[in-house]
Amino acid sequence: MVDAMFGHPRLAAIYDPLDPDRSDLDAYLAMAEEFGARSVLDIGCGTGVFALLLAERGITVTGIDPARASVDVARGKPGAERVRWLDGDAGDLPPMQIDLVTMTGNVAQAIADPQAWRTTLRGAYEALRPGGRLVFETRDPAQRVWEEWAEWTRQTTYRMTDIPGVGHVEAWAELTDVSLPLVSFRGTHVFAADGDVLTSESTLRFRERTEVERDLHEHGFVVEDVRDAPDRPGSEFVFVARRGTAEPVPPGMP
Repeated sequence: MVDAMFGHPRLAAIYDPLDPDRSDLDAYLAMAEEFGARSVLDIGCGTGVFALLLAERGITVTGIDPARASVDVARGKPGAERVRWLDGDAGDLPPMQIDLVTMTGNVAQAIADPQAWRTTLRGAYEALRPGGRLVFETRDPAQRVWEEWAEWTRQTTYRMTDIPGVGHVEAWAELTDVSLPLVSFRGTHVFAADGDVLTSESTLRFRERTEVERDLHEHGFVVEDVRDAPDRPGSEFVFVARRGTAEPVPPGMP
């Protein structure tokens, strides 16, 4: 189920103006250089910000996302012709041999369904060349960030943004449910031009470090490193996993 923030054409079109600071991607750009990646698959590419940054550096990039509206935004950006854009999830990937697979931002946590998570890890494994790497981030549950989010209300998160070609857009967020390991929240957007009100329901899954490491191992990965996120120090795990030589462990096997 795709969040409306990414799947509704009107909301996807304003995603970048509402969240213009993507300095969180600097660490991923640095890792692509560190690992000498010449080809990258960006799972959950959204509106294509990271994929286009990679392409500008001469890297061969494939971006895939189940939210067609977001990928359409990406396809309309300058330089989009340098990227191969795909609609779907990691289970829909064609055969490829990639140096690096990435899931930036909230992508890994937004894959809340256990079967969808397994499909994603399997797809990432199959897309990588032997020795290729998967890199993604996920919040550390021990930090209990949802307790901070409990203070989210219309009053505490309200903002109005003037977006060229769109007009004024009011936006706010509210925490709606904490049923660990799932945490849900709602975003509301009001378009001043016509009074249209659109909401987006989102759910994130908080996985323990040991759980993620186990899942990676079962899908044929070797965890090389677990790093800190420069933009949220002490709050997130950044996993660096290499496609190993052993075959993935079949479901139900130890």
